[in-house]
Amino acid sequence: MEKAPKIIDGKQIASEIKKELAQEVIALLDEGKRPPHLVAVIVGEDGASQSYVASKEKQSKEVGFMSSVYRFPETLTEEELLNTVDFLNNDNEVDGFIVQLPLPKHINEQKVIERINYKKDVDGFHPMNCGRLMNNMPSFLPATPFGVITMLERAKVDTVGKNCVVVGRSNIVGTPMSVLMSRNNSNANCTVTLCHSKTKNLKDICLNADILIVAIGKPEFITKEMVKDGAVVIDVGIHRIEDSTKEKGYRIVGDVKFDEVAPKCSQITPVPGGVGLLTVVSLLQNTLKAYKHEIYPED
Repeated sequence: MEKAPKIIDGKQIASEIKKELAQEVIALLDEGKRPPHLVAVIVGEDGASQSYVASKEKQSKEVGFMSSVYRFPETLTEEELLNTVDFLNNDNEVDGFIVQLPLPKHINEQKVIERINYKKDVDGFHPMNCGRLMNNMPSFLPATPFGVITMLERAKVDTVGKNCVVVGRSNIVGTPMSVLMSRNNSNANCTVTLCHSKTKNLKDICLNADILIVAIGKPEFITKEMVKDGAVVIDVGIHRIEDSTKEKGYRIVGDVKFDEVAPKCSQITPVPGGVGLLTVVSLLQNTLKAYKHEIYPED
């Protein structure tokens, strides 16, 4: 099946959702209420983290949210970071906040995640939110899996009864993604296989996928030999590869070898312009839910 696939346009979907969020904020302001407030905490000078936080800040303001960024040097102590988390937990003007990962090696990431008030945990990493997700209870979904579910829904991908293969088992993407795709609802109901670095016959398993979600963190890992005709491919990866032919000296690729895989697909997400854009938008959606106490109604 060598024909042009339908590109699932993350930019267009993100734009639609941001317009919807902006309308909700206008309605809140018309009622005399304050806008939702999202805070990001970043420690150190990691380039990818800096870019991601800048995008969060920019897009928060685009939809009318208040946005604050707490920037700290890499020398910040664990105790100082935990004190900042406590401060944000207790600030009634802050609806949701994230502590950007990775953190410097001298800081225990899990301890920091567990210190965040789960009602403000718009990243969806706190054990309370993870546990509620596993039990099919209302929770803040991790932003990337939330974004993928949104893309599948808005691109009108038929998921019910399909074979879904998730490649990658991280707590942030792969594992929650596999749970969400198996849920008993009209945007899931898949038979799910979760693959990882120890999976045998990975190529054969991928070839059986009607929907292939790739979050393995290896540039252009999925090739055309691993994808069946007509599959829907969702590429979560993003990598900067040195390329002297490009003006910037690099090119951006995903976990899927797009040029050779795309012609075999019925639908596919590009990199850039795909899942990454929905990750930030999902964070904004979670923040609005936190503001409205939709997940955890006020006591």
